[in-house]
Amino acid sequence: MTILEEPIKGVPMIKNYIDGEWVESKGDIIDVVNPVNCETIAKVGISTKEEIDDAVKAAQEAYPDWRATPPVARARYLFRLKELLEEHFEEVSRVQTQEHGKTIDESRGETRRGIENVEVACGIPTLMMGEFSEDIASGIDEYLIRVPLGVFGIIGPFNFPFMIPLWSAPYAVATGNTVVVKPSSEVPCSQSKIAELVDEAGFPPGVWNVVNGGRTVVNGMLDHPEIEGITFVGSTPTARDVIYPRCGATGKRVIAQGGAANFMVIMPDCNIRGTVPALMTSFFGNAGQRCLAGQNIIIVGNDDKFYNEFMDAVTATTKGIIIGNGLDESVQMGPVRDTQKKETILNYIESGLKQGATLRLDGRKAEKIVGDYPDTCFLGATVMENVTRDMKIVTEEIFGPTMGVMKAKDLDEAIGICNENPFRNADAIFTSNGKDARKFQYECNCGNVGINVGIAAPMAFYPFSGMGNSFYGTLHTQGKEAARFFTESKVCIQRWL
Repeated sequence: MTILEEPIKGVPMIKNYIDGEWVESKGDIIDVVNPVNCETIAKVGISTKEEIDDAVKAAQEAYPDWRATPPVARARYLFRLKELLEEHFEEVSRVQTQEHGKTIDESRGETRRGIENVEVACGIPTLMMGEFSEDIASGIDEYLIRVPLGVFGIIGPFNFPFMIPLWSAPYAVATGNTVVVKPSSEVPCSQSKIAELVDEAGFPPGVWNVVNGGRTVVNGMLDHPEIEGITFVGSTPTARDVIYPRCGATGKRVIAQGGAANFMVIMPDCNIRGTVPALMTSFFGNAGQRCLAGQNIIIVGNDDKFYNEFMDAVTATTKGIIIGNGLDESVQMGPVRDTQKKETILNYIESGLKQGATLRLDGRKAEKIVGDYPDTCFLGATVMENVTRDMKIVTEEIFGPTMGVMKAKDLDEAIGICNENPFRNADAIFTSNGKDARKFQYECNCGNVGINVGIAAPMAFYPFSGMGNSFYGTLHTQGKEAARFFTESKVCIQRWL
């Protein structure tokens, strides 16, 4: 492939994948737009309630035979899917960049993380093993079996169109359930490609379905009596006010992952040379559209010399970020997803300035875009100083390429700032002091903690955690917790007379 070769050719119609067949949606058709040049790259249907009902029916009918398939046999389908994803690694990565805007390097990382979840789910014969106790009373044994439940709905976000549904779907089908995946209608191409490979891998019809659409599809999932549970990643208002309570009202299991406003705590003994690159990836990777992204840094102590040295290094490196088409290997930051998201980010920057923050680096007008592209969805990196804990740019999620800079007199105050924030997804500390690192790890009440790591992204065999307004539920996606979420514990007590 040449550097800018685009894998999506022409303007294809993205169809639903239901019961092993490709079906054109009966709903309204909308454009899928590449945010780099604002050109239409595909069209997708906003599916109707009847279409989600068809997908659930297919999944429900496929469930009994799929459940009866031995776990080792189910895992073989996933092994084949993994092989196909590896074979198409570059293609699916480029699809992500073309429909979302992120850089090709970021897309390759997303692809690798998604494949790792398929890989871990291949170990389902071990992950869903039960327990056994002999002679719990005279001549009586007791054992626990983990059994699948039926059909699960998986609702994906726009920011990681390939990876995030794979936090759930492989574990759901590996444990013997069937799934209906609803991608974001902004970025449906990645899940369509996965469905193509699912089909090629030979999964039985109805085991893995994809239905494109919007609120009608989501409502259809939430209300459908044959859907046993939902996994969701998106905004906190939707997770908290829609997904979580409506699953509770209908008795569905739920994993509802929401937004974030993460803090990076900078100690004066940190390794500046190693810390600054980690912050660049955290704050400006994926154009800041990541629930593990840093939103604010907290510089601890009253050493003006350290503060100035550190911020000079941050500013110099941030100024050097190359912006443009993510398919260009030299580009380090692509556009935000669309004009509405750009406007939201600009409003947050304006809010910070009105509340007293000052601009160290103004990225509201993207400069030095590599290539002849409109700046419609592009933003530069913005750095704001004199940020205080009561500002909206601290207490609310921005989801863009911004960095707020705060100060704290000591580590206790920094931890207090982290813990009073309503979001508790991921915070990090940068230090050379093991005692301070452990104190931060112990006292910081968030789901994912980084120590000299800017993006505290758990590997596929650990749960993607979260607390506070960042997570609603009990168990999490990925690894053993996902296997537990998609199964129920059946306890058997036996005696032979």
